[in-house]
Amino acid sequence: MNFNEVSFEFAAGTVKQLPPSDMPEVVFSGHSNVGKSSLINKLVQRKALARVSAQPGKTATINFYKLRDFRMVDLPGYGYAKVSKAEKERWASLVEGYLSAGRNIALIVQIIDIRHKPTKDDYDMLNFLYQCNAPFVIVLTKKDKLKKTAYEKRIEEVMDELEAYEGIELIPFSAIDGSGLDDVKQTIGEYIEDFNSGIMEE
Repeated sequence: MNFNEVSFEFAAGTVKQLPPSDMPEVVFSGHSNVGKSSLINKLVQRKALARVSAQPGKTATINFYKLRDFRMVDLPGYGYAKVSKAEKERWASLVEGYLSAGRNIALIVQIIDIRHKPTKDDYDMLNFLYQCNAPFVIVLTKKDKLKKTAYEKRIEEVMDELEAYEGIELIPFSAIDGSGLDDVKQTIGEYIEDFNSGIMEE
């Protein structure tokens, strides 16, 4: 699976602006400031393909990045308190419109900061994905911010916090030291392979 040939393709601010879905899509979802852009940049070995915003909640578009075998889709980060109610509603309708548009979604990478208990918004998103039977995994970012003992304690707590999502893979990850990167890449590759196999069988 080639992650190095990548280019920014399109930014959609409304459902009507969504580009055609003509290849498998890997979707990145998470709370504002959870390390989503850092994960995307680490996957493709670019420093600034996905912009790391100094102001959480600033990204208001769905950003599409084209690779050789699939497309990466970066959803705007949710849950930032200073965003207006109207902006939150626009974000919700945009994301819901994308997810319900019958696109070629091979995998959704739901991102959670390992240091903190999932927020209500995290649980809302996880419940939505789980109830829809969407193909998703959970990547636990900022692993490097915890010392070994604290990390091991948080892993145990996370297992309890997310026990309702039986069978969903958890991948601890650090954008700083790259730990977990190979696991994320391998998982993406497997889901894209499964997605393509399903198309071949139809």
